[in-house]
Amino acid sequence: MPAGWRSALSGEFSKPYMASLRSLLHAEAVACNILYPAASDIFRALELTSLEDVKVVIIGQDPYHGPGQAHGLSFSVQRGQKIPPSLRNIYTELQDDIGVTPPRHGFLEEWAQRGVLLLNTSLTVRTKSPGSHSKWGWDQFTTAIVQAVSNRPSPAVFILWGQHAQQLSVHIDAQKNPVIASAHPSPFAARKGFFGSRPFSTANQFLLNEGISPVNWAISE
Repeated sequence: MPAGWRSALSGEFSKPYMASLRSLLHAEAVACNILYPAASDIFRALELTSLEDVKVVIIGQDPYHGPGQAHGLSFSVQRGQKIPPSLRNIYTELQDDIGVTPPRHGFLEEWAQRGVLLLNTSLTVRTKSPGSHSKWGWDQFTTAIVQAVSNRPSPAVFILWGQHAQQLSVHIDAQKNPVIASAHPSPFAARKGFFGSRPFSTANQFLLNEGISPVNWAISE
């Protein structure tokens, strides 16, 4: 974890909820339950996008719960996996908004390397059990991450898709950090306000207005 994150989050690791999280995850391991992502990828979003480099934050819910999918970045799947429906809709909006041709994969590490923090509110999940770790305390940790970005001297754009992500808006200083909120890109909600919301061009325009280089949203094959 980069030094900026270690400094901003150091107090979280000694709090009771984190001790409880460790115990629960250990119990899962003892029970031989399969968890996603791999332990080495739990904090991958923070490893790839340092606190100082965050330009945009995109909030997801919990990791994909099928084998070979999750690797620590919201909405992203590992190469070789089928592109999930929500990400397909994100790609559709990306193309309609700024003309970026979608890649034939769902691996979003390039975004993370360019300053897009792809953060899930839960960082682990049990196989085939969506939401299984959502009440374990991860939300307290990810709230601390959101607050650390919000409280930096320089602004960032927060993209909140759906009600679950939008609950975090109370932890964002919206006078400094613009919040782009819309329906979730899932097939059940995308036509209720996600399509046509233009989050990518809106985020880049704000960055340009602040003298910050915009995000290159194009993804290589």
